[in-house]
Amino acid sequence: MPIEKIKRNYRKTKYILYKETLIDFKEHFWAFLGSFIGIGLMAYLQSKTLLHSDVVFLIGSFGASSVLVYGAIQSPLSQPRNLVGGHLVSAIVGVTVAKFAPDILWISAPLAVSFSIVLMQATKTLHPPGGATALIAIIGSPKITSLGYWYVLYPVLSGVLILLVVALIFNNMTANRSYPNHKKYHIIRKRIANKFRNSLS
Repeated sequence: MPIEKIKRNYRKTKYILYKETLIDFKEHFWAFLGSFIGIGLMAYLQSKTLLHSDVVFLIGSFGASSVLVYGAIQSPLSQPRNLVGGHLVSAIVGVTVAKFAPDILWISAPLAVSFSIVLMQATKTLHPPGGATALIAIIGSPKITSLGYWYVLYPVLSGVLILLVVALIFNNMTANRSYPNHKKYHIIRKRIANKFRNSLS
């Protein structure tokens, strides 16, 4: 029954969000460190490659993604497929809508967000900050809007990959943290780590 499935998913999400908000200073430390390094790396690359006035690397939706991938790591919306896929789908949608309706903001802005939501749902990559990624392609600075489809690769894909790599490192630093929540990934990761240790010994 679809209603039972919705209720089950709601209960699961509610439990995950409750668990993520419990006072646990170790968890808060790793969430802080991961988000600090993830956003910090992007800011560093920004400062070294572009003028400060052209803040292309640091789009606002990455801040929202950081809350999910470092602060709510067990949420289905935080998983790598959602993080990467959601941003990419939304970026493509945003740029495409901007090309077809560049000067009609009251049409292009809602179209970009609405289409990105539907396509993320259809591709099972729902990631709430993706809506902002689509919107930024419409209302961003002239530097961003002039990128066209390059926006999908830079800053979106490059930034998302930085967030993901940092999340894979810092969200697995302790036994209590496990990211992503896909068991096969952790089995493979442990095998590689064991082989690496055996080769060193």
